[in-house]
Amino acid sequence: MAPTAEAAKTKITDWVKPDDKSGEFKRQSSFRNFVSREPGAEFPPKRGGTTCTSATRVRGVSQATRTLIARKLKGLEDVISFSAVHWHMGTKGWRFPTPEDTDAAGENVVPDPVPGHEGFTHLRDIYFGVNPEYEGRFTVPVLYDKKKQTIVNNESSEILRMFGTEFNDLIDEKYRSIEFYPENLRKQIDETHEWQYDKINNGVYKSGFATTQEAYERNVVALFEALDRAEAHLEKTASEGPYWFGQTLTEVDIRLFVTIIRFDPVYVQHFKCNLRDIRSGYPAIHNWMRHLYWDLPAFRDTTNFLHIKNHYTKSHTQINPLSITPLGPVPDILPLDEEVAAARKK
Repeated sequence: MAPTAEAAKTKITDWVKPDDKSGEFKRQSSFRNFVSREPGAEFPPKRGGTTCTSATRVRGVSQATRTLIARKLKGLEDVISFSAVHWHMGTKGWRFPTPEDTDAAGENVVPDPVPGHEGFTHLRDIYFGVNPEYEGRFTVPVLYDKKKQTIVNNESSEILRMFGTEFNDLIDEKYRSIEFYPENLRKQIDETHEWQYDKINNGVYKSGFATTQEAYERNVVALFEALDRAEAHLEKTASEGPYWFGQTLTEVDIRLFVTIIRFDPVYVQHFKCNLRDIRSGYPAIHNWMRHLYWDLPAFRDTTNFLHIKNHYTKSHTQINPLSITPLGPVPDILPLDEEVAAARKK
């Protein structure tokens, strides 16, 4: 049976705590253990022993999608199983789909498949099953150890890094050379993450969930200043290769892509990030994003625009009370050889 503990005092839909006068959205994570190849590690890598419950392949949340992109790029499909929750997040948080759901098609969008979790209807059941007194948010992704029946980690950046290295002994040789965090670029990667995460990845949320005009304006201005910085970098390095660091695909590409791919379809209108859009205002970012999407199946196959739009516009009723999902932009992503009229005139 599913745990019966009540949710935390703060509702999951209270993106900014009601008594927080700053109006600022603050992200949470709570389980920070690691899968490690080191001898004696508490969570050693093992085939089939770890699962990732996520709002990923066909779902809206950008942070969770990072993990499935990495899973596919590293050839971990037979090592780490995954399931995806339903795209709708209500007052009890993410829920698992039921046989009656006809709007949740997609790979592994199934009830919780972990043995012993029969009767679990929501992601929160997994959290309470590990800690009945849990009072944080019920976030995705969740990296779960099926043998020890516990949550290992729910911080997407750390799961991404684990997927990049800690399962190398269990995958085919051709995937072992793929490094998302290569030693020669680590300093530059860390420096890039520092401003991109705060200003872009989290910046869209801080803009959209702001509950004061001051907090919104401060964060949306910072967001577009950071996009200007990213545009300048990609314009400068475009001749060196298709990735942020030229010929080398890294964490930066994965972490930035999941935000940029959602920008025009969702963040422009839903989060009021409308100073410019990507397709007409940032040609270098636009080309970089499209090359990842169209040239690398791991990026394209983990993106579903219909479900991305549904999650944000139908789950965030405090922003969109009537849950109406806009039809545009059309198309969701442009082909590599096509531009909108505004961009063609430049």
